[in-house]
Amino acid sequence: MTTKLSLATLDKLPNSVAVPKYPRDNLTAGILHFGVGNFHRSHQAVYLDRLFNAGEGHDWAIVGAGVFEGEKAGRERLKQQDWLTTVVEQDAGHRQAHVTGVMIDFLTPGETADIVERLADPAIRIVSLTITEGGYFIDPASGKFNPGHPDIVADSKNLGAPKTVFGLILAGLVRRREENLTPFTVMSCDNIPHNGHVTSDAVVGLAELVEKDLARWVREHVAFPNAMVDRITPATTDRERAILAKEFGVEDNWPVFCEPFMQWVLEDNFTDGRPALEKAGVQFVTDVSPFELMKIRILNGGHAAIAYPSGLLDIHFVHEGMEETLVRDFLDKVEREEIIPTVPPVPGVVLDDYYAEVARRFSNPTIGDTIRRLCLDGSNRQPKFIIPTIADRLKAGKGIEGLALESALWCRYCFGTTDTGAVIEPNDPNWERMTATAKAAKGDPAAWLGMGDIYGAVGKSAVFAKAFARHLEALWQDGTRATVQRYLSGA
Repeated sequence: MTTKLSLATLDKLPNSVAVPKYPRDNLTAGILHFGVGNFHRSHQAVYLDRLFNAGEGHDWAIVGAGVFEGEKAGRERLKQQDWLTTVVEQDAGHRQAHVTGVMIDFLTPGETADIVERLADPAIRIVSLTITEGGYFIDPASGKFNPGHPDIVADSKNLGAPKTVFGLILAGLVRRREENLTPFTVMSCDNIPHNGHVTSDAVVGLAELVEKDLARWVREHVAFPNAMVDRITPATTDRERAILAKEFGVEDNWPVFCEPFMQWVLEDNFTDGRPALEKAGVQFVTDVSPFELMKIRILNGGHAAIAYPSGLLDIHFVHEGMEETLVRDFLDKVEREEIIPTVPPVPGVVLDDYYAEVARRFSNPTIGDTIRRLCLDGSNRQPKFIIPTIADRLKAGKGIEGLALESALWCRYCFGTTDTGAVIEPNDPNWERMTATAKAAKGDPAAWLGMGDIYGAVGKSAVFAKAFARHLEALWQDGTRATVQRYLSGA
């Protein structure tokens, strides 16, 4: 027997499911969040839930928002259960479920006037974002904001009815400036290098197109703290819904399953106050850069290292990839020999210990994270998680064999078939382009590295090009297993 999740049924849920200790009618909104997906609900919302359960910060509840038509389905799922979410933390032999109630509203995606009106509300003091790596209008080669993107240009010409997240944020800031209200802090919770600076570049860059004085005002008055965020959180499927119903007796339209580990390192830079998140486990620092670089290179770079060989070997789950000796050894060799040596010291962290913890997390057999998710959106992720490491290795005159093989594996994956000939369904916003280029690269490896918007100067390196071509040719001639094994043997 299961109980449908809602405010009315919280006291009817099984004792094995923890529920909020705070009454929802005591909460008032303080944060507007764009991008209400699984990661946000397993991370930022969980930290706030901890704080609220401790009896603090009840004026920092979340209002959801979005810009895409597809987000309406998620909103409807949550609306049917009064914006509640069941979070299931799981590790080997262990699952623990608790309900979070920190979201109190979710504005209809695309309803521009309603969203801007809420952004202008002085009660909203933080606007946070999880809009994915590809949502920041970044030119992959330069790593900088692209003011020429058609969506940005369109918003600059019609800020009264913006269509992008950054257009909405800027429209809200304009209203607050006109009404002499303190501007809100814009807090990115996305997994991109220097996410605060990247967000600032987007908002200020759009403002530059609208009015120079507006751009100057944003630079001088709006805070954009950098953050490092971390929690492995797969997509929700019927599998997760069924587990929740069977093991916990809860019927949830959109539960979140995640690992027990979570981390949030955040610069203490806010325009109009913040919740006391340090009491919930957030680490506040003056400079998040060392933590950020460590995570992006070791964890996210590590994900890329296991993703593509596993995908080509028809491996479905991440933990199954880690159980494959070939994949695990490839990760270990690339991490220890090429990735970790590029990471500067991090305060209070032993990098080898951090990597060991990352490998343990990847091996979690209950998380249900998929190789396909790790392979997703390589055209946006590789320029952030892998190619800068290659650039640093080349600059230092160090070896790049493992990273060149990782890049060749990505190219081979984008061809669209595994080693057994199974079709790989589109798995990148630019899949048509990536597939066409990968097919051209089969006969001419330089075609892949010629994507200057992705590889930049790295693609012009003769050292890297030679290693990449050798590995790609071997992948086509001998297959993934033999090619990776040859690399591992040092041949």
